[in-house]
Amino acid sequence: MRKFLVILDDTRECLNAMRFAAMRAAHTGGGVEILSVIPPDEFNHWIDVGKVMRTEARERIEAHFNVFAKWMGTRQGVNPELVIREGEPVTEILAQVRDNPDIGVLVLGAGADKTGPGPLVTALTKRSGSLPIPITIVPVALSKEQLEQIT
Repeated sequence: MRKFLVILDDTRECLNAMRFAAMRAAHTGGGVEILSVIPPDEFNHWIDVGKVMRTEARERIEAHFNVFAKWMGTRQGVNPELVIREGEPVTEILAQVRDNPDIGVLVLGAGADKTGPGPLVTALTKRSGSLPIPITIVPVALSKEQLEQIT
């Protein structure tokens, strides 16, 4: 089954990327894999403090995932999978694409502020020519209705 890989982070644009991935999966018979990456700099503390912070980060990610998973299951009939990786976000996203041959599309949310679409979109579009899958970039400004029309 072809899966849409979508990135779960703390950005506003993440919401539209999640919606898009779920709607496309529902309309095409695909699946959704949600990836969240914990940056290594969050744990550069004493060992015990780092363990507590890692546990708290995973709990926060799982809580956010559960909200999206409930919506995807209820509204779109899609049951997403959660993958949590630790490391540099771009490196870990590329590794996940390489590690899972079922991933068919990478879905990213693009911000609309004057600094640009966001660091992930910028970094990954620079590498898009060498990726084995296409990238879909979903603007933060799209409404639910617009998303429904294009999916």
